[in-house]
Amino acid sequence: MSSSDQSNSNKKNNQFTIINDDSTDGHGGYGAGTLSLENISPVFVCPSAGTAEVDMGALHARSQVEKRVKFKPDKSIVPNPTLYWLVWVTVEHNENGPYYAGVAGCEMLVDKENRRGYKSMPEHVNNMDKSMKGKVVVEQMDDESKRLLGEFLHQHSEDMWNNSPDELKQALDV
Repeated sequence: MSSSDQSNSNKKNNQFTIINDDSTDGHGGYGAGTLSLENISPVFVCPSAGTAEVDMGALHARSQVEKRVKFKPDKSIVPNPTLYWLVWVTVEHNENGPYYAGVAGCEMLVDKENRRGYKSMPEHVNNMDKSMKGKVVVEQMDDESKRLLGEFLHQHSEDMWNNSPDELKQALDV
């Protein structure tokens, strides 16, 4: 892969998904009651590396962090953990344009060398749902991770950040 292909690939992976039209067009027939993930993006925050980035593969547990790692709901199986926060970020539209509507973080511990990891699937599912409902769930995150997430969202789009609710800005202002 050439460096320009890699650059284009990175650009594609670092985009937030934005709401499209209703897939059922309001008719209530086939597809009604299905869950649309068009307006949610997974952001990985790694406080030890000082990074935050979008990885759409996380929607199907196929992110770079998760590849080749066997996850269990038991922290003790991870001998040399690196802490990651998988943060579900929901984008909505209002009269001012797009904004970050919901943000919910989930702890992940990963030991790539030993191919072991910890994550709680119920927490991931519940926090994704909370994010989609416009809730801000970051109180369990450490201050450095919240700061990295806040900087990432602000730098990604100042307009979206400015349109976002004060609750979100206050929760990530560390």
